[in-house]
Order: sequence, then C-alpha cells, then structure tokens
Amino acid sequence: MNREWNDNQPIYRQLRDHVVHMILEGVLKEGDPLPSVRNVAAEYRVNPLTVLKAYQELVDEGLVEKRRGLGMFVKEGAHKSLLKGERQKFLSEHWPRVHATIQRLGLNPKELLDAAARNSNRKEGR
Repeated sequence: MNREWNDNQPIYRQLRDHVVHMILEGVLKEGDPLPSVRNVAAEYRVNPLTVLKAYQELVDEGLVEKRRGLGMFVKEGAHKSLLKGERQKFLSEHWPRVHATIQRLGLNPKELLDAAARNSNRKEGR
C-alpha cells in the first residue's frame, strides 16, 4: 500500500479499503488473519487506534471476525459479499459513464471484444 495518504478520505477508510482490496485480489483469503494492529500502525506510521477503527468497520460490515486472544480473521463469505457489492457499484457508478463513452465513440461490441482479447494476450505474454 502506498504510504502517502489521500487527503480526501480519512486514513482509517483508506486502510479499510486496502484490506478490502487485498480480500478481492485473493491476497487475504477467507480464514486468514489480518495483519496485527501494532504491525500495521508501525509500518504505516499511524496511530493504532486508526488501524483499530478501520478493522472495526470491517467487523461491523460482517467481513472480518474478532477471535479473542488471536486477532482478526477474514470471515467465510467475505469475498463473495465484496464481489457482489463491487459489481453493483460498477454497474451503478462506473458503467453509465463507460456506456456513454462507447456510444459517443460509436464503438460496436465486436470492436470492444477484439480490443479486450488483444489486451488479454499482451498481459499473458509479459
């Protein structure tokens, strides 16, 4: 994670979003422990209460569970729940702009699929 913070959002939210990203990317899997509050606070040079607030949001959202004396762990179903939310967010917030751009440029489905295939082939050939 970038150690520079975005001034438009509280640090605890940015930490929370980073953990969400790690779950969606498979870096943290269901049942995995989250990094300790102390380690995260030391690594990113933030107050441990800030990290705790980020983790508490994840608990409140049902994505993470506290295990007394052991720490915090990614709950079963967290990935599926996050994926559903991210898909809905994409469809409601991002897709209308993407669709408008496609319409404005007069792109057709074949052009889009061909471009996606070319990009996919480039990524595989790295």
